[in-house]
Amino acid sequence: MVTFISFIVLLGILIFVHELGHFLAARAGGVGVLKFSLGFGPKIFGKKIGETEYVLSWIPLGGFVKLLGESGAEELPPEDAKRSFYKQPRWKRLLIVLAGPVFNFLLAIVIFFVVYMYGLPNLLPVIGELSPDSAAASAGLLKDDKILTINGRQISFWDEIRPLIKESEGHDLAIQVQRGSEEKIFAVKPKMSKAKNIFGEEESTYLIGISPAGRTVIERKNPLAALVSAGEKTWEISKLTVISVVKMLEGVLSPRTLGGPIFIAQVAGDQVKEGIIPFVLFMAILSINLGVINLFPIPVLDGGHIFFYLIEMATRREIPVKIKEWAQQIGFVVLLMLMLFVIMIDIERLNIKPINDVLKFFK
Repeated sequence: MVTFISFIVLLGILIFVHELGHFLAARAGGVGVLKFSLGFGPKIFGKKIGETEYVLSWIPLGGFVKLLGESGAEELPPEDAKRSFYKQPRWKRLLIVLAGPVFNFLLAIVIFFVVYMYGLPNLLPVIGELSPDSAAASAGLLKDDKILTINGRQISFWDEIRPLIKESEGHDLAIQVQRGSEEKIFAVKPKMSKAKNIFGEEESTYLIGISPAGRTVIERKNPLAALVSAGEKTWEISKLTVISVVKMLEGVLSPRTLGGPIFIAQVAGDQVKEGIIPFVLFMAILSINLGVINLFPIPVLDGGHIFFYLIEMATRREIPVKIKEWAQQIGFVVLLMLMLFVIMIDIERLNIKPINDVLKFFK
């Protein structure tokens, strides 16, 4: 029950924020909004305020905003035509569509901003283990040494160390450590080594052969630092999402790493049990993923509409409605197949033997 409720809450918030972006952008642009729906299918209830009907529907796997004159096929009275979405300049239509993913990114930034100010555990720069014959061991560094500076730059947390090692490009590093009551400086020359990245590939990088001791402290950032870190974290996860998709297309990353509704529900339930902070951080990551995926140039998605508008702006010609409808039908089928694929993966993860036996026929 906790898993189901947390999934519904999570999905509801993400959909609401996404559609709120479209809704507010349309209103700001003077475009009429006929319906604002959370979910698809039969409605649970709805209320009309002004010209807009606000609806909650039974199927919580999406949502939509219906704009006045959205398809361009409707015949509207003159007083409504100027508020028609289709009659707006292409750049304005593009911004209205873009607002959905943008609001997903903004949600992530807000969550990260609040969490960074609240405080998160961060690893102290205390050495745990040293690899045998590593650069650090050869230079004389020892377990429990606390790194204070590298090349004169103050080190407060463990995650500040690796970028400086990478930037060294193999040149000597002056590493100042605290050992007991003493402070010592060592010259450490990073070695080019093979290390697996998060995608499991072999890549060459500079290492000095140390790992953290696992000691943590709560790090709280001031508002400016929290805002900067929130923006950086959102950008980092956005890039990682795009790279992951590229790696799947290249065959480096297995599509079976994808997660569908069941997987998301399971993780959401686990995060709720861990506490509110893990849950909202998971929400931020999903919000970024939703924003990035919606920008892919696939018809039906926001990115597909943006792609069409960019083509029209470049050619100064309207793409025929029939072509758009045909492309959207193909896009819908592709998304449906992808949804079925990730649901099959989710079911397979449940490791229920009779179901796995059936799924073998589809592999």
